[in-house]
Amino acid sequence: MSLMPSLDLFLQPEIFLVWTSALKTFVILGVVLTMVAYSVWAERKVSAFIQDRIGPNRVGWAGLIQPVADGVKLLLKENFVPGGVNKFFFSIAPSLAMIPSILVLAVLPFGSSLFGVPMVIANLDIGVLWVFAVSSLGVYGIVLAGWASNSKYPFLGGIRSSSQMISYELSLGLSVVPVFMITGTLNLGEIVQYQVDNGWMVFPAWFQTGAGLRDMTTESGSMFGLDLGKTLLWIPMMISFVVFIIAMFAETNRIPFDLPEAEQELVGGYHTEYSSMRFALFFLGEYAAMIAGSGVIVTLFLGGWSLPFVPDGSQGWFWGLVNIGTFFAKIAAIIFFFLWVRWTLPRFRFDQLMKLGWYVFFEVALINIFLTAGILAYLQS
Repeated sequence: MSLMPSLDLFLQPEIFLVWTSALKTFVILGVVLTMVAYSVWAERKVSAFIQDRIGPNRVGWAGLIQPVADGVKLLLKENFVPGGVNKFFFSIAPSLAMIPSILVLAVLPFGSSLFGVPMVIANLDIGVLWVFAVSSLGVYGIVLAGWASNSKYPFLGGIRSSSQMISYELSLGLSVVPVFMITGTLNLGEIVQYQVDNGWMVFPAWFQTGAGLRDMTTESGSMFGLDLGKTLLWIPMMISFVVFIIAMFAETNRIPFDLPEAEQELVGGYHTEYSSMRFALFFLGEYAAMIAGSGVIVTLFLGGWSLPFVPDGSQGWFWGLVNIGTFFAKIAAIIFFFLWVRWTLPRFRFDQLMKLGWYVFFEVALINIFLTAGILAYLQS
């Protein structure tokens, strides 16, 4: 009898929201930080496979405990601070590079629902704006690291990163405008639900005609549910998807856009003067940004947690777990693509990188907005 009042207290709406949000936060942090550590292991394994090597294989079965060994090594290394640095900005720069990627995860719906609880930490109506606002702060950590190091190579890396990320943020932002025009919302959960009803943005042919497109066209659905509206809208969606995923390579400083830390030119770029866990935060921040970026790609274009003909969490806790597993499996597939590209393509020259951003992707993303508007006007006429 004494347990009932305390149980009722935890089920009150305000308290229930607090402890479920806290629980989801800790679980997501644990999962993502584990993925960050093992993304490094996967990077080394994929590069070894492409180069016909074995890769990590000494620490644990197939080297699976290698990330733990690397973490212990970095914790035990001396935290060396060179003379002449600006110690305050030098100290906070690694955290500024890591934290924005973690904050992006707060608005990503990583599942449908589990035991009636929505699988998103913060269900914001302006979730997409939050993603762009927070992720754009990551450049400050890199720029501050380059400037505060008081060294030529880090300074050049910081300058490169600022110009590169600002340039490609324009293409990144413009490429998702067609998604908002079609779905009519900035809420990431509602964007995923739209794809549940109407098919994924990049592959809508699996589903029957949804309510949104039924109002736009009178064409009857053909094989696999592909109709006139979906066929026409698939074109700008594929353009947006290609521009977005390439711009994400530039935003996360991944090859072929890794000019801010080009080892052959800048030793290590903006993190050259860092050691111990401060270096590790930059290193892990890059992988955290890659995971967060992959989550945004999955949410906006690949249906989020949904799979064709698979129920959501309202049909039982098992399907809720399946939805969560689906979301992270899609992220893992995108990360594998990131890793594969790194060990396949050569690095661009910096002038080629900037021309590609300003003369190609910016114009393509802008024209794609007008193309989407024209198709929507035609379908609704």
